[in-house]
Parts: sequence; C-alpha cells; structure tokens
Amino acid sequence: MLQFDYDIDDFMSYCQSQNLRPKTMQSYEQALRIFERYMMEIHNVKEASEVREGHIKEYIQYLSERGKYTVVANDHTKILNHPDNRSDHNKPMSNTSINNYLRNIKVFFNYLSENHYIKSSPFARIKRPLNNNHRPVDYLSDEAFVNLIKSFDMSKFHEYRDCTICQLLIDTGMRLGETLLIKLTDMDMLRRSIYLQPENTKSKKGRMVFYSAEMGKIIKRWLQFKDRYRDSEYLFCTNNGKPLAISNFEKNFRDYTQSVGIKKAHPHMLRNNFAKRFLMNGGDIYTLSRILGHSSVTVTEKAYLDLDNEDLRVNYAPYSPLEKIMKRK
Repeated sequence: MLQFDYDIDDFMSYCQSQNLRPKTMQSYEQALRIFERYMMEIHNVKEASEVREGHIKEYIQYLSERGKYTVVANDHTKILNHPDNRSDHNKPMSNTSINNYLRNIKVFFNYLSENHYIKSSPFARIKRPLNNNHRPVDYLSDEAFVNLIKSFDMSKFHEYRDCTICQLLIDTGMRLGETLLIKLTDMDMLRRSIYLQPENTKSKKGRMVFYSAEMGKIIKRWLQFKDRYRDSEYLFCTNNGKPLAISNFEKNFRDYTQSVGIKKAHPHMLRNNFAKRFLMNGGDIYTLSRILGHSSVTVTEKAYLDLDNEDLRVNYAPYSPLEKIMKRK
C-alpha cells in the first residue's frame, strides 16, 4: 500500500471517530481517491507530502476541462454504477461541483498539517473558482403544491404518510433525513414543537422546530390513521414499523410530482420553499438560520438570499415610504 493510501485511511478513521455522517464520509473518500489517482497517473506523486500548490492549480484546471463522471476512483466502480448511462455524463462540471471536490481535499490536507504529517497545506494560497453559476432555489407555487397534495390517495397507508411528510417539510423547513427519524417521544403536541435529536441532524446538534396550528390538525389526523394500522415508535414508518429510508421517499416523491406535471423535483425543494417563503413573509435571516440548523448565518445567506425581481417587487410593496406617508393624511 502506498503512503497516500495510508494517509487517506488514517483521515477516514479520524472522520469516523468524529461520528461524521456516512454521506459526508463517502463524499470525502470519493474526492480523495479520485485526486490520488490523478496525482499518481499524471504527476507520479505517491505521497501526500509531495503535493504542491502547483499541482492543486493544475488539478483545478483539469476539473474544469473534464466532463462529469468521466473519472472514477477505480475502474471497478464503472462496472457497478454505469456512469456513462447518466443523462449528464461528460457534461462540463460546474464551479459548485469543483469547489465541493476542492473543499473535501482541503480538509484532508488541513488534517495532515495540523497533525504534523506534512509541513504545510498546499491549499494555503489557493483561491477556489467563483460560484457564478449558482442556481436560485426551485420555487413551488401555491397552485402546484395544492395540486400535489390533492393527488395523494389518502386511503392508502403509504400515500397518506407521504402526503403528511410533504406538508410537514414545507411547514417546518426540516431536512428529509431529520423528518424520517422523528419518534413520537420527540413531539410536544401542546406546544406544536419537535425536538430533533443530535444524532439525527447534520450538525450533530439537537434543535427545536415548530409547526403551525394547521399542521397540528394534519398530524393529529395522521396519527389516528397510523395507529389503526401500524404499531411504531416513529411518526412516519414503513409497513413493518421501521423508519422510512430517504431513498424510498425520494423515489416516491419523484413519482408523485411527475404525475401532476412538476418536473425534476426533489424533496429538498420543500425545505427550499419553506426558507424562501419565510423570508418573503417578513422573517429575518438570523431566525431562519437557526430554524434550518445551519452552522452560520453566512451559510443561510449563500443558499437563500437570491430573490428575483418579482420577489423584490412583492417584498417592497408593504414598505413604500410614500404610501405610509399618504395614509396618515
């Protein structure tokens, strides 16, 4: 085994000891293995300590020129995943995707530097590409959401469950993974609040979320229905009482949205819609950041402060100085 492999394995063991989410660890390992392969095949570099700033700059150029999913950590994954069958295969990588790769690799080198495996990180003076291709969050109109809710067959357990999940997501802004792990003991029906356990959140910090009176009625009806057919400690469960998998709900959601003409939909768009509607209704960015469970207000600003001209027009209307002056006459 090469020293590069040892260093990556050591870093991944450290990540595991910090109880990082499996999805985060997979993202780190994928980025590092692809970078390691590039360094070995292009520069014959077999140790992380040999990576220099110039290598990183060349790698940024390399990422911007190669197409999506054209490079893998090892050729065996091509056989398993068939990346060439993807609709976006070989399309240019966005600056956002490139920055995601670079961020993961930078964390690795920072770890090596802080633990004195290397003298300094080659990322010290590297500037990442600007995210000038940031796409505004997908907005779901009132009509589209109502049509989606009306499309569910409420006599079927799984559709009733999924309909309730959709409404709770857009009412609270929770992440899907957080929502699917809610237990009945996490809920306070009187205060209309839910405590998200630390082990179920992205930040590994517990937080409280709140839902509306309308959502409270929906949850009460759902629990009455659920308790007639399933015995489970989870608010939302499968037929055998276990928590629903994220991938299963994502597939169901695609089917539901396609049936009512909503294209390229993903459950995360409901969280996005909550955030945008919160701001449009006069909510402040600081409160929103805490509700969403972001690590800082900066993260929230980058994700959601991209209101378009129509949003600004609607937001401006109640605050017109002239109208307020004239109403006093």
